[in-house]
Amino acid sequence: MKKKSNHPNPAVPGFKAAGLNCGLKAKGALDLTLVVSDRPAVAAGVFTKNRVRSPSVVWCEQTLRKNPEVRAVVVNSGNANACTGAQGTLACKEIANSLAGELKIQPRQLLIASTGVIGVPLPWEKIVSGVPALNKKLSSKGWMDAARGIMTTDLTLKTARHAFKLNGRNIVVGGFAKGSGMIHPNMATMLGFLFTNAAVDAKTLKTALRQAVDPTFNSITVDGEVSTNDCVLCLANGAAGNPPLRKKDLPAFVEALTQVCRSLARQIIEDGEGATKFITVRVGGARSVKQARQVANSVATSSLVKTAVFGEDPNWGRIICAVGYSGVPVNQNRIDISLNGLPLVRQGEIAPGVSQPRLKSRMKKKDILIDIGLGQGRAEAEIYTCDFSYDYVRINAEYTT
Repeated sequence: MKKKSNHPNPAVPGFKAAGLNCGLKAKGALDLTLVVSDRPAVAAGVFTKNRVRSPSVVWCEQTLRKNPEVRAVVVNSGNANACTGAQGTLACKEIANSLAGELKIQPRQLLIASTGVIGVPLPWEKIVSGVPALNKKLSSKGWMDAARGIMTTDLTLKTARHAFKLNGRNIVVGGFAKGSGMIHPNMATMLGFLFTNAAVDAKTLKTALRQAVDPTFNSITVDGEVSTNDCVLCLANGAAGNPPLRKKDLPAFVEALTQVCRSLARQIIEDGEGATKFITVRVGGARSVKQARQVANSVATSSLVKTAVFGEDPNWGRIICAVGYSGVPVNQNRIDISLNGLPLVRQGEIAPGVSQPRLKSRMKKKDILIDIGLGQGRAEAEIYTCDFSYDYVRINAEYTT
C-alpha cells in the first residue's frame, strides 16, 4: 500500500530547518533534525499518556509549563533515550546546553524529542559533536532533510502544508511527522512537529492544538501500542504580522491545523509497518461520541479483523465480535454492518442477499470502509487503521537484531 506522494515541502516563513547524520544511524542515514525560529515563538504540546516516559517528554512538559516561549526543536532518531535512568536526563541537559550555546539562546528555549530503540543509553556526545554542522546547515530549504532525520522504520516521508488568508495576512501551517509502528490513539502516538507563522497566544495555541489532534492523531491506530516518547509540538512565531488570533479567528486556524494533522495522520497509517490496506472504521447510531469511539477503536485494534482484511476475507463475525467486547452496552439485534458500501449484517444477522463474490471484489480495494450502526442514538466517530500482514511480524520480530 506504499502510495507515491509528492511530499509537500512543509516550509513556514520565519523558520529554518536542517537534518544530518551524527553517527546514531549506520550508513549515513539522517538521524538529527533541528528547526529554529528567527524570533521567539509560542509553543504548545501534547504528550504520551504512557506512564513510562522518555526524559525528552519530561523535558518538554517542564519547559512548556515554565516557559511557553521557545526558539528551537531538536530531534534525534535511532535511539529513544527512554528507560535510561539518570543518564537519559543528563543527555537532554547536555544536548540543550550545547545547542543553546551554538544558537545563542537559553536552554529553556529549546524543545527535545527522541525516537528509536528503548533502553539503550543515548550517545549524546555524538549529537553534541554534530551541533555546529547542524547549525551551519540551517536553511529555509532544509525542511525535507529535517523530515528525513526523524524517520525510524518509516518507509516514506510524512510532510504537509496548508496556506490561507486571515485578516488580509498569509498564514502558513506546515509540519512533518514520523510513525509506522507502535501507533495507537492515546494522545498522539508518534512524533509530530507543526509550525505556523501566525501570531497566537499560548493559551489559544494549546486549545487549537488539542482540537486538531483529537480527530486526527488521536484517531489512528496501527497495532494498539502506545510509545514512551509520543509527542506533538506546535510552534507559532508571528512572522505573518497578524494581530494575535481573536475568538472569531479560531475556527479558521483550527481547521488549517486540523487539515495538516489529518494529512500527516493518514500518511502514518498508509505507511504502517507491513500495511497493504487503509481501513476506516466508522461507527454511527451511538449514544455518545465517546461510546462510538470506543466501539470503533475495539474493531480497529482487533488482530483478527486486521488479519482478515489483509487476507481479503469478509469475515463479519470478527467485526461484530469486536463490537460486542468493546465495553459499550450494545444490543446485538440492532447492529448493522456494511463493508465498502455492501450490507453484511442487518439487525445482528447476515444481511439478505449477501453476495460473496461481490464482497471479495470489494475486499481487494486498497481503501476499506467498515461501517457499523448501533441503532441506539445519533453520535458517530471514525478511527483509521491498517491491516496486519506477514511483514508486520517480520519487521517487529527483527527490530533490534
